[in-house]
Amino acid sequence: MEPLILEGTSKTPSVRFDEAQGRLELKGRSIPENSIDFYKPLIAWADKYARSPKPSTVVHVQLEYFNTSSSKCILDLFKKLEAIRTQGGELSVHWHYEEDDEDMLEAGEDYQAIINIPFRMVLVKEVEGT
Repeated sequence: MEPLILEGTSKTPSVRFDEAQGRLELKGRSIPENSIDFYKPLIAWADKYARSPKPSTVVHVQLEYFNTSSSKCILDLFKKLEAIRTQGGELSVHWHYEEDDEDMLEAGEDYQAIINIPFRMVLVKEVEGT
């Protein structure tokens, strides 16, 4: 399976889905013009990956902001990946958030409550100048 790599923009997150490493990363801002169009290939990739995953898969989400339509698409992505656990594979989400960003921490906790995937909340120290 080819890795899925997309450079981030001011409206879309960078994407690094690497089947060989069992590592999926979303990083940046997610406010695309059309969330469904943006996330469709990500969800399709995750669906295909979930059919023959690595023994251990880690999803890193480090978004500084996402809009409502992106949140639904991210949930759909998690739902595709949830199949890995139902097949007995290891899967975890590392949800990165900044110290002063309670909204992002709560968003991660909301997903954790909905999805049957273990989440690890990862505190990110703020980078100077951002």
